[in-house]
Amino acid sequence: MTALVTDHPRLSAIIMVMNQMEKVALTDRLAALGRTSAKARIAALLIEMRNRMRMRDRAMGNSFTLGLTQEEIGDATGLTAVHVNRMLRQLEEDGLIRREAGCVTLLNEAMLAQAANYIDRFDRLDLRWLPPAR
Repeated sequence: MTALVTDHPRLSAIIMVMNQMEKVALTDRLAALGRTSAKARIAALLIEMRNRMRMRDRAMGNSFTLGLTQEEIGDATGLTAVHVNRMLRQLEEDGLIRREAGCVTLLNEAMLAQAANYIDRFDRLDLRWLPPAR
């Protein structure tokens, strides 16, 4: 690690930033398990998944392949697969999302974020302080 920090300060700083970002996301998720409704947890997870995918592809719109089973979503949110299904249907009925052939489209992101009590902690993340690339 010493060689990495010494020889590649930008890379080591990026690793540190990513580690801290993951800690914040985990803290938010743990707090949500005890403080938010099932609907809010599902909504927050959908927004978080889309945002993470957007980090790789800035041109990505509001549609994405879910890539998780309802059981896996339940594991991530502390819900049963049956309850996940109910909450996804409720989000659809509320006009916040659309599901089709394994894809999810966020139809009203502002209302979905409000329903989820979601705060995008990384939206305005300023990384200009990172050491310059060599």
